[in-house]
Amino acid sequence: MPYVQLKGQFVSMETVGTGRKKRLVGHFTDGYGWLDCVWFNGVQYLVRSIKLHHDYILFGKPGTFNNRVNLMHPDIDEADNLMLSRMAMQPYYNTTERMKKSGMTSRTIENFTSTLLQRLTTPIPETLPDYLRQRLGLIDRDSAMRWMHYPQTARQLSDATYRQKFEELFFIQLSILRYSRDRQKRVHGLPCPRVGEMFHRFYRERLPFELTGAQKRVIREMHEDMASGRQMNRLVQGDVGSGKTMVALMVMLLAVDNGYQACLMAPTEILAEQHLATLTQQLGDMPLRVELLTGTVKGKRRKEVLEGLADGSVNILIGTHAVIEDKVQFRNLGLAVIDEQHRFGVAQRARLWDKNVAAPHVMVMTATPIPRTLAMTLYGDLDVSVIDELPPGRKPITTKHFYDQRPELLYAGMDAEIRKGHQCYVVYPLVKESEKIDLKNVQEGYRHLQEIFPAYRLSMVHGQMKPAEKDAEMQKFVRGETQILVATTVIEVGVNVPNASVMVIQDAQRFGLSQLHQLRGRVGRGAEQSYCLLVTGYELSGDTRKRIQIMCDTTNGFEIAEADLKLRGPGDLEGTQQSGMAFDLHVANLARDGQIVQQARDMATMILDDDPLLSKPENQVLVQRMAETRGNRLDWSNIS
Repeated sequence: MPYVQLKGQFVSMETVGTGRKKRLVGHFTDGYGWLDCVWFNGVQYLVRSIKLHHDYILFGKPGTFNNRVNLMHPDIDEADNLMLSRMAMQPYYNTTERMKKSGMTSRTIENFTSTLLQRLTTPIPETLPDYLRQRLGLIDRDSAMRWMHYPQTARQLSDATYRQKFEELFFIQLSILRYSRDRQKRVHGLPCPRVGEMFHRFYRERLPFELTGAQKRVIREMHEDMASGRQMNRLVQGDVGSGKTMVALMVMLLAVDNGYQACLMAPTEILAEQHLATLTQQLGDMPLRVELLTGTVKGKRRKEVLEGLADGSVNILIGTHAVIEDKVQFRNLGLAVIDEQHRFGVAQRARLWDKNVAAPHVMVMTATPIPRTLAMTLYGDLDVSVIDELPPGRKPITTKHFYDQRPELLYAGMDAEIRKGHQCYVVYPLVKESEKIDLKNVQEGYRHLQEIFPAYRLSMVHGQMKPAEKDAEMQKFVRGETQILVATTVIEVGVNVPNASVMVIQDAQRFGLSQLHQLRGRVGRGAEQSYCLLVTGYELSGDTRKRIQIMCDTTNGFEIAEADLKLRGPGDLEGTQQSGMAFDLHVANLARDGQIVQQARDMATMILDDDPLLSKPENQVLVQRMAETRGNRLDWSNIS
């Protein structure tokens, strides 16, 4: 419930309770209704200072007790107080408990703000050109700043808020688009106009299934980029199972046909090995050399791979972070494909550029759906392609909600699938038992499942295991030697077991929607019906029940991502430096302000189309503002 401000009178006061429960209750009316004001502290002072039938202004967050509306510890001022009379509406500033204990309350901050604004005798400098404000009907910055804190009317607050939101989002978009256009001018792409023998032969002879319309569209978009003479910098979004790897392979073949090498960088050794196995099987006897480079490739084998990269005999390299080591040098790297890009740091990806005199084309893949407004902000300097179709034959995953009080139903379902020859994942949120958090943990769960399923073999994987031990356990499950894999979220990315048909997520309320969707994507990779079983207790908050219901209702990753953004908000914009942005969001909210994001981008595009260098006199205010806010941020705009 929002905070409220009321003007009225106290008609009676009473002290209720004794000892630590003693409280003062004031019965307050604004002439239309009644509420109780409750104070637990400073009772004697309030009894002496509050006058009955005298006008006061209250500010606080309403609640209810015994079916009566109340305000707990409201701010209270006499109505003839000069500042409150002038304010019309009282500002409220969020503070932490630590701040409050130090005396830094909302009222304290308001006093600072009031003093500061009173001392500003000249208008706050403008940051937007007059022509832009007039076009959009935006108020000036000085009024916006003052009205944000002390609006006289709701309209003033609305106008000030809109102006501030637009400014924040506009400068983000202007920064992104400037860097993107500058990169396109500075960085010339390696020419890849040819669709040659390798691509055609694979398409005619080796393609295991007909490409979806979405896959064809994305391949065509990337070929146009690579043939254009500019560097491709494209984000490819596709739900789990949409065929991103096939698209990546065919684009790598385009690079090979034009005389270049290609590499695919994966976040884990297991995923890199699975990519190698998949690509090798799909390419068959085609005259291409495909190699693997991970931390476990050592000695003579590693030397052979490095020599093959340097002399150009290795056409396609599949690897992990090992690919960006200084000793790894390509003869002519033309395309870098980065899988699950959020698992790599920006600086790590930047080192790929040092492998060539000319920058390679970059294809960034993600199975984590990114809502449109977030993509425009975090990855606004990339071209975005979306694979929004699933290959034919894939059955939607059935998702069900189970309560942990009836585990026998869950185990019966798992047993039925294992008897069919399938495998199951069971995911827990914790590794070891915690006294503070009453959640099942992976080690206890592993022991419990061994007792429940004595006839089956189990593997256990979690992030605290040594890499070699973890990989060994994972490989047992991949090879089908174990029927149940008990794990933490380390399996969220990097496991492809088509035979696995059940994903059990214990304490599902502890996970966000996007993470639940990623975990669910570990099953449903074969032709058989697969299931995702979300296990929780009965006691769930309203938002948690919404999340669980959304998961049960849809398997569309983009719908889930949009819902997750609305429920949880955008969080920290961890990708800001990826686009060279130096602006934080204080007023705008990407979950709610999608239309303003689009408007800001449209206006930034219009301005840069007319004045690419922002050299016109009327745009100098933009240049000045961007210089003020840039500070010492690094420019990561060249890397996606």
